Amino acid sequence: MSEQVQSMFSEIAPHYDLANSVLSLGTHRLWRRAAVKAAAVAKGAHVLDCATGTGDLAIAFKRAVGATGRVVGTDFCAEMLEPAPAKAAAAGLHIEFAQADAQALPYPDRSFDVASIAFGIRNVDDPVRCLRELARVVRPGGRVVVLELGQPRGVFGALFRVYSARVLPVIGGLISGRPAAYQYLDRTAAAFPAGPAFTALMQKAGVFGELTDRPLTFGTAHVYTGVVA
Repeated sequence: MSEQVQSMFSEIAPHYDLANSVLSLGTHRLWRRAAVKAAAVAKGAHVLDCATGTGDLAIAFKRAVGATGRVVGTDFCAEMLEPAPAKAAAAGLHIEFAQADAQALPYPDRSFDVASIAFGIRNVDDPVRCLRELARVVRPGGRVVVLELGQPRGVFGALFRVYSARVLPVIGGLISGRPAAYQYLDRTAAAFPAGPAFTALMQKAGVFGELTDRPLTFGTAHVYTGVVA
């Protein structure tokens, strides 16, 4: 992860949850539910959530795996992680949080049933390396779940591109005081492989059997799932 990206997230961390809810009109919650559903976790399962940010997806996974399950949430930015333990505690949930790079995870092979990353893989230096690292810590037959923004097409896609390029940086900047961070969000989401192009990256990683791609909200986001070979 570049120091510049890490610094950017540390600056917007205090306002991240509010900006996320406003800018996505609350749909990020539905997308996370779709990611948990795609993971097909059972009670008692062990889950690693990378780029967990303030912990929302880790919390959703903990509710799914129950008291006998284990959830670990990691992020490369300490400031993003700071609110996560209190959020989990307020929900009455025990979740482990740790600072870690998704490209070099401090966990043994086959430690988890599921590894996930939401809205984070486009920020890593090498997405294929990241996918291999996520698969490394998952048992064979387990799943890697990637939730990421997409590039919708048609009329909705045209409206979405206008919103992302012109509206999102303004509103995000007003909330966070860092409009450049939300310009970065637009640039990276527009340029990052989506749909079949991302599943091609997953195939390139060479660690998955079955692959699935589920578009959400007309392709605004995608849930990708790879079963570890």
